[in-house]
Amino acid sequence: MIADNARTRILERLRAAAPAANEHVTAPTLSRRIDVHFDGRRAMQPAADSTTLAEQMHNALQAAHAEVWRTDEAAWPALLAERLAAAGVRRLLFDPEGAEGAALAGCLPSTVEAVGYQRPIEDWKQELFDTVDAGFTVARSGIAGTGTLVIVPDAHAPRTVSLVPPLHVALVYTDTLHADLHAAMRAERWQAGMPTNLVLISGPSKTSDIQQTLAYGAHGPRRLWVFIVERGGEANASSPRAAGESA
Repeated sequence: MIADNARTRILERLRAAAPAANEHVTAPTLSRRIDVHFDGRRAMQPAADSTTLAEQMHNALQAAHAEVWRTDEAAWPALLAERLAAAGVRRLLFDPEGAEGAALAGCLPSTVEAVGYQRPIEDWKQELFDTVDAGFTVARSGIAGTGTLVIVPDAHAPRTVSLVPPLHVALVYTDTLHADLHAAMRAERWQAGMPTNLVLISGPSKTSDIQQTLAYGAHGPRRLWVFIVERGGEANASSPRAAGESA
């Protein structure tokens, strides 16, 4: 009887909160309402420039246990190569044909082997899982407020690159950072052509499924390195992160 009464009360509240039967909200109308909501929120705050967004991105990623460096376009390949060697990475999976991949390949020491994704996973699954130490990807953009990387996998850098190796290394440019998810969706016009697999990454893989104990690496990389790169300029020389120190 008690359960029936509780169920009745819940259903009554749901019916009362539901829109009227004749109120039909179209997708464009709903989109406009969402735009007005977020525009109103942003209007209450000063507009953030790329430096502010980069700082927010760094802080949010660090809070999620990622290791973060802020640097510039000229310095990041050598800095990353140095970090990979120091961390004992022997095989790095990435797209060597992209601009960033080519720049990185030219700086890798002989101790780090460049591995391209050139075969179907069925042909080298065991090798991939057993011998590749890290994967490198270039994010399409970033969401500063939550420290989220927006990655669009493709044939040369599929989802496997950021999912399978125990270390995921990502590069994101400061001029691609957005304040929040809504700003990213609007600026990049996600509604005009959503990719089949758009990946949002906020920190290394973690779970609390087992006895509510936080564990890293259960469903993906247990470590995440992020290089926030200023395109065509130099990072703030007064910042230790610009010298390659993780903060």
